[in-house]
Amino acid sequence: MSSQAPIRRITAPQIRARKGGDPIVSLTSYPAHTAAIVDRYADFILVGDSLGMVMHGMDSTVGVPLDLMIMHGRAVVRGTKRALIVVDMPFGTYEESPEVAFRNAARIMKETACGAVKLEGGARMAETIRFLSERGIPVMAHIGLTPQAVNTMGGFKVQGRDEAAWAMHLDDARAVAEAGAFALVVEGVVEPLADKITAAVEIPTIGIGASKTCDGQILVLEDMLGLNPRVPKFVKIYGDLGPAIERAVAAYAEDVTARAFPGAEHIYKPSRD
Repeated sequence: MSSQAPIRRITAPQIRARKGGDPIVSLTSYPAHTAAIVDRYADFILVGDSLGMVMHGMDSTVGVPLDLMIMHGRAVVRGTKRALIVVDMPFGTYEESPEVAFRNAARIMKETACGAVKLEGGARMAETIRFLSERGIPVMAHIGLTPQAVNTMGGFKVQGRDEAAWAMHLDDARAVAEAGAFALVVEGVVEPLADKITAAVEIPTIGIGASKTCDGQILVLEDMLGLNPRVPKFVKIYGDLGPAIERAVAAYAEDVTARAFPGAEHIYKPSRD
């Protein structure tokens, strides 16, 4: 009998308790095989609706359907053992009412076995966050640059350049924290404002293009691996996999064209019996 203790997943309360502590490590992941690698290093993995753009060629996240999020959520949960798995609620699945949000969030939780959901919006979503949290669904909030609102924001624009708007963002942060969110993604916000948001709330802030003083950071995995042709300016490239993959595919195509690729005779030998 093995004496090795079973691996226990990190939970939403454990992430919340990291406020002001060791930095929280996070990445996105959409398929099981990359999730299994990320799982060894990340505290939580976000199955982000960015998958619509990264994996399915969409122009924005607005067109991502709920079923697609659930499919990828299942894959990531299957591929992992340790990290908290957070699944994005896509556009149109939570804005109508707290009741609609609960129905869709419950479906995500039940069909993927994830540990939390994420939704975009500040004060306007506080009632919904409270409704979900009180009914057993951990919620990660998301303010600042909210990609699902790209059509009303006029594009993917950095938030907080005008200091007059800082009070609104701070109010958003306080509202979602008080409503019960266990953590807060702060995206595309000027650094001084991100610092103020982190100091203003008692839950961890997870920065993406915000400030290094946030309680954690998150990146899109494909961005930091150099797999996307257009990477945000704030992203540090940790791997240049795009050109490496192209070289490998080109070499494979050359071998096949030259009939230099090993055939079945190299791996299968019929029985002589």
